Amino acid sequence: MPLDLDTARTIIANTRESGRASGFQPLTVVVLDAGAHVVAVEREDGSSNKRFEIAFAKANGALAFGIGSRALMARAETFPSFVAGATSAIGGALIPVPGGVLVRDADGQIIGAVGISGDNSDNDEAAGIVGIEAAGLTADPG
Repeated sequence: MPLDLDTARTIIANTRESGRASGFQPLTVVVLDAGAHVVAVEREDGSSNKRFEIAFAKANGALAFGIGSRALMARAETFPSFVAGATSAIGGALIPVPGGVLVRDADGQIIGAVGISGDNSDNDEAAGIVGIEAAGLTADPG
């Protein structure tokens, strides 16, 4: 099952609602399919400059490694040279902090990733997990 536009919109709407309900700063939410193509993106009013690039890099890095960006953070702490090299190899679009959450279908297959940026990284990730689960999919933050 590919990650389609309607599903991406559901993820975004629920991620944003979770952020607002929790009092988070304005979020930017990027949904990528398994090939790292942008399916949908929304930037809330007041979301600061370059949040798209940050959210995209969180999701893109998760897809590049096949692990959520929280796990990438642990790898970056253990193997900083490798993560720095990998970041260069994929054109710089990798940010190893929470907020890049893999999206898995009912069979456990990766069908995309969601990148969230705007609040602190833990809060970004938490809002994204709510959005993914509200769409009936499995969130894998790493």
